Amino acid sequence: MYDALVIGAGPAGSTAALMLARAGWSVAVVEKKAFPRRKVCGEFISATTRPLLRDLGLHDRYDALAGPEVRRVGLYAGDTALSASMPVPAHAAAPWGRAVGREHFDLMLRDAAVQAGATVWQPWSVAAVRRSGVGQTCRIVGRGGEQTLAARVVIAAHGSWQRSPFPAQNSRSRAPADLIAFKAHFRDSRLPADLMPLLSFPGGYGGMVHSDGGRVSLSCCVRRDHLAACRQRHPRVGAGEAVIRHIKDSCAGVHSALDGARNDGTILSAGPIRPGIRARHADGVFFVGNAAGEAHPIVAEGISMAMQSAWLLCRRLIAQPDALKSPDALARIGQAYAADWDAAFAMRVQAAALFANVATRPRAAALLLPLVRRFPELLTFGAQLSGKTRILAAA
Repeated sequence: MYDALVIGAGPAGSTAALMLARAGWSVAVVEKKAFPRRKVCGEFISATTRPLLRDLGLHDRYDALAGPEVRRVGLYAGDTALSASMPVPAHAAAPWGRAVGREHFDLMLRDAAVQAGATVWQPWSVAAVRRSGVGQTCRIVGRGGEQTLAARVVIAAHGSWQRSPFPAQNSRSRAPADLIAFKAHFRDSRLPADLMPLLSFPGGYGGMVHSDGGRVSLSCCVRRDHLAACRQRHPRVGAGEAVIRHIKDSCAGVHSALDGARNDGTILSAGPIRPGIRARHADGVFFVGNAAGEAHPIVAEGISMAMQSAWLLCRRLIAQPDALKSPDALARIGQAYAADWDAAFAMRVQAAALFANVATRPRAAALLLPLVRRFPELLTFGAQLSGKTRILAAA
């Protein structure tokens, strides 16, 4: 019997496991993928997460791994290439965000959780979760067969496009407007080191940023129907390369930044993404990260929201350890956590949906571009709406 079982060892799951293990809880983490692993992700970590990294004792390691400070936000759309200042959080000791590959960042967080005392089952998958007495029983499967783990609290931190052990999270239908995500790394790019531009192109959006080790990360989302059109125009290459060519053809800024650049590794894909707010607590299970809610990646807040949502939940669990003995007390914590989550993230989820709606519609983007050209500071304001200045956790 563990105090807590965490499903997923990404930023949300490992943050939860690390916080609880340091508070003296017995913690098990179940992760289906072997680490290190590359993953579709924008890789940017906002300055608002730096206090939490410092509180977790990981700030120095993050600084040693991450790419250069991102001091400007930009826009590449058609022939337009604009930039404006990145907004700075008030009272921030380190005011700029930076990017780091998930193969490095996730491993750093998981290893910190293990050093704090968490037990990691990897690569294992959770096949089923059911309520049992005052806790939950989880059946996990791996190369070694099956195991049954019991825990008083289950925290689901699995990705939103993976099959979930909770049937309600698996309901989805295939649609032309589904967004499929891609990520590529490049070397020898001409992208300015301090700039993170938003990419707006027909049928999708994306972003570029300098990541670790001299690499530039390009991540994007494209509508399923536009992806099919891209593949028809470029039938002799894979889906990911067809999308990259579509973006370079559509955005002069991307074409210039990648002129002479070379791919570093394979182009990754995943999806469809599922932006929106979901249950944060149900039937004795807590949800964090993308399992709780997800903003369109256009705002580059995925890692920050994942870690901060885990912090919002775990600070309440740690403050009320006796709640482990009472399903009713855990339900009250779940209600309070959901309210915390809404206050912290609901606005940025809504703002991201608005930005994505404009970016993926060429006519809407064309109407807005003249205004942004005249007032580039609108990019700074958009970054503020996306949560770039709101610090939740302080060391």
